Amino acid sequence: MKKILIVEDDASLQEELKILLDNNGYEGRILHSFSNVAQAILTMDVDLVLLDILIPTVNGQQVLKAVRAKSDVPIIMVTSKNSEVDEVLSMSYGADDYITKPYNPTLLLLHIEAVFKRINKQNAMDVYCGVAVNVLRSTLEKDGQELLLSKNEMAIFHYLLQHKGCIVSRDELMDYLWDTNKFIDDNTLTVNITRLRKKLEEIGLVDVIETRRGQGYLLV
Repeated sequence: MKKILIVEDDASLQEELKILLDNNGYEGRILHSFSNVAQAILTMDVDLVLLDILIPTVNGQQVLKAVRAKSDVPIIMVTSKNSEVDEVLSMSYGADDYITKPYNPTLLLLHIEAVFKRINKQNAMDVYCGVAVNVLRSTLEKDGQELLLSKNEMAIFHYLLQHKGCIVSRDELMDYLWDTNKFIDDNTLTVNITRLRKKLEEIGLVDVIETRRGQGYLLV
């Protein structure tokens, strides 16, 4: 049974989350002391952490940063602030996912399942043309340079990498993104592909994603 640590200072929400997790095949654990949150997370044997950004004494993003320096335990950031800056900062610090309160309990469970699914299906590190692809950290690394990809960009690139040398249709990509709870429409897919190409160029991967008109995309 997967153990999930709840780092949330609202007592009623703590219990609601624990009941939700316990009733859906997980073992929910509650962190009751906030004196040294990062150290507590590092010393506890858990499979995933639900980490609220707004907790007593310390910002959850700083906790995330401290934990990431020593551990790759999956972390989903939870916040009551709907801020793109918070999401970008959390992902840059190494969060595996991000969800905003108030959220539908079913949606939270889907986010948790998606994180575990990615971990089970993907290796933490692949290599493509001399570039290390760190899926869990959503980064590309080469010669000491680290390039951060968004969740969608990494999902698209990793899927193309899994099917390297084969044409992947736009519908197939969107179905994959929907399955991993990162649904994007047709126009947004085009934007993400464009941004991904530009980022790949920054690390020396130029013209590696080919567009096959009427068919889809090909990672050469």
